[in-house]
Order: sequence, then structure tokens, then C-alpha cells
Amino acid sequence: MVAASADRVVVGRDVWKVYGEGETAVPALRGLSIEIRRGEMLAIMGPSGCGKTTFLNCFSGLDDVTRGTVTLEGIDIHAMPDAKKSEYRARRTGFVFQSYNLLPILTAVENVELPLLIAGRPAKEARVQAREMLTQLGLEDRADRRPAELSGGQQQRVSLARALVAKPAIVWADEPTGNLDAEGSQEVTKLLRQLNRDFRQTMVVVTHSEEVAAGCDRTLRMRDGQFVVAGA
Repeated sequence: MVAASADRVVVGRDVWKVYGEGETAVPALRGLSIEIRRGEMLAIMGPSGCGKTTFLNCFSGLDDVTRGTVTLEGIDIHAMPDAKKSEYRARRTGFVFQSYNLLPILTAVENVELPLLIAGRPAKEARVQAREMLTQLGLEDRADRRPAELSGGQQQRVSLARALVAKPAIVWADEPTGNLDAEGSQEVTKLLRQLNRDFRQTMVVVTHSEEVAAGCDRTLRMRDGQFVVAGA
């Protein structure tokens, strides 16, 4: 294990992701290197197909890299066996998706408690923590509603609650406002910033929205699998 710097939570060195082989090989990430500080809220922007979601998947450990290294809290995530990698993600990371990814047969509180149950928390403790997180996000009166009974903005807040309930070190968000109207987008953007400040969690937000990016500490823009140098 590499010793983690106190202020560098995510470190990537010469990260490549190539799909296919030989003449059909398509490089989705081209030698990315990056450092993300603890508590930073970082926006990743760029046109469709530029590699933003591939970046999120590879740097969070959801997908393998072709070459290069990614360390999360000083741990080389791609050197870990799959079981250990899944365990680490469950304990130390949270995910927010454009499509919410809530289980339709479960209530809001049941969706939120899932990461805690997967991590082995006792059921009663998980239920209490899930209700507390929903209350913090203003959804205490929607805790026992199923996703179909919630608005898009409410569903995304449930998704945020699920991502944050285990108090992860890193939150990865893929187009978190992409399915929301202007009002819902503003609400979720403001909430992301508030949660980042309240919990001091590192947040990496893949987005098309300039408004979302404006609320972050830093914005990196991608094109053709690479970061674009300002002014280039």
C-alpha cells in the first residue's frame, strides 16, 4: 500500500483505457494524470463521447484500466482482487447516477439503507441512519414512499442520501442533474455543494451543465480522452 498524502485522495498516473485490439482498438482515455484533493468538489466536462463517464468508471474502480495507476486514499484500486475492490467501494465510495438507479419495489428508506446492509451493518442501525439521512435532505415525510410516488428531484435526493449514508470518502456523480428540469437541477446543484461543505467529502461530478460546474471548486474539460489545457 502506498502512503496516502493527507490532502490527495485520488491520484491517477498515465491512465489509459483502450477498447478492442489491433486495428479496431479505440482509446477512450489517453494517458490521464490527475490529483484530487480531500474535500474538493471537482467538475469533469466535455462533449458526449469525450471519455467523461469512462473516466468516472475507471477512476472509481467500476471498470479496469488498460495501463497506468489509480490510487484512492493511497490504495492502488486496480491492484486489488475483485472482492476486495467491491468491499472498498461499498465502504469508502458513493455513487450518484443520472437515472437515479433506485429499486422501484423498495421505499425511499429501504433504498437508502441498502449500502449499509451490504456493508454488514445491523438492520435496525441501518434503518435509523437511513431515516436520519433522508431527514437531512428534507425527505422525512417521503421516507416510506416508493420511487414512482416521488418527483424527479425527490428521487435524485434519495439517490444522494443513498450515496452519502455510509459517510464515504469519495462521491462519484455521473450527470446528477441530467434528467431534471431547471428548478430540480438548481435544487440538486445547491444540495451537492451544501453536502460537500457539510461533510467535507471529495466529490467528482461528471456534467454537461455549466451551472453545476460553476458551483464546483475546479473544472477540468475533456476532449478525445484527454484533459484540455486552458486556452488550447
